[in-house]
Amino acid sequence: CNLQIVLVLQLLFCTRLFFHACISGKDLTVSCCTFRKGSKSGATATCSGCRGAGMRMITRQIGPGMIQQMNTVCPECRGSGEMINDKDRCPSCRGNKVSQEKKVLEVHVEKGMQHGQKIVFQGEADEAPDTVTGDIVFVLQLKEHPKFKRKSDDLFVEHTISLTEALCGFQFVLTHLDGRQLLIKSNPGEMIKPGQHKAINDEGMPQHGRPFMKGRLFVEFSVEFPEPGVLTPSQCKSLEKILPPRPGSQSSDMDVDQCEETTMHDVNIEEEMRRRQHQRRQEAYDEEDDDEGGAPRGVQCAQQ
Repeated sequence: CNLQIVLVLQLLFCTRLFFHACISGKDLTVSCCTFRKGSKSGATATCSGCRGAGMRMITRQIGPGMIQQMNTVCPECRGSGEMINDKDRCPSCRGNKVSQEKKVLEVHVEKGMQHGQKIVFQGEADEAPDTVTGDIVFVLQLKEHPKFKRKSDDLFVEHTISLTEALCGFQFVLTHLDGRQLLIKSNPGEMIKPGQHKAINDEGMPQHGRPFMKGRLFVEFSVEFPEPGVLTPSQCKSLEKILPPRPGSQSSDMDVDQCEETTMHDVNIEEEMRRRQHQRRQEAYDEEDDDEGGAPRGVQCAQQ
């Protein structure tokens, strides 16, 4: 059978990674046994318990006058059909034909390998006589990075800028995964909208098998607006003169007088949704209690 091992990796691509995996208790066919028979002389005898079949028929009673017959592995030869004399047993494996040894495997994680990708060491699993040795399979799992997110060969990063930077331009330094400092700045006269994405070519993850070909780095911008009360009325008027004019009102003064005035207030939408969900669960619970306490449906009081 195959042995599968999971490796958890950091999001790195600047150098090739090496992992030393110590496989403890790996069953290896001993080389000291002649013809790998588990005995010094190489001679074996047919098991007397199963007569060389490796299986035995056992009978057991399961009830009065009822018996059951079933095949089971012979406990004397452990299914091999052969027996070895105690004096002739191999001192290394004690006649079991396998012994445990430790082996160090060096796992090469190449640049650009994907989450879930497998590294196979053929024929390195537990060995057993007269069987095909399985493989050791290392499965790569990508560990979450606090800043960068990976999608295929592309990288995504979020960055927050102020309203002034969004309107008048920005410049910041981004430390990449390999330690390089990237200078990211806006074009003259360019304005950034909240949630807008910008792409930088050849700064993503390297492609597996083609490490000189890289994906793109996507920067998602969040715009931080000033807190309420920061701008004075005079500053707001100055900004209104600089910014594009407001859209023309489609309602006349008479229409506005006929409208009902409302007041807006701040709200935490996530907290509001949780409160609504809790309220719906409570209402459903109360309805179940009312149904259990009421009279069964379809049953009416008898007329006097």
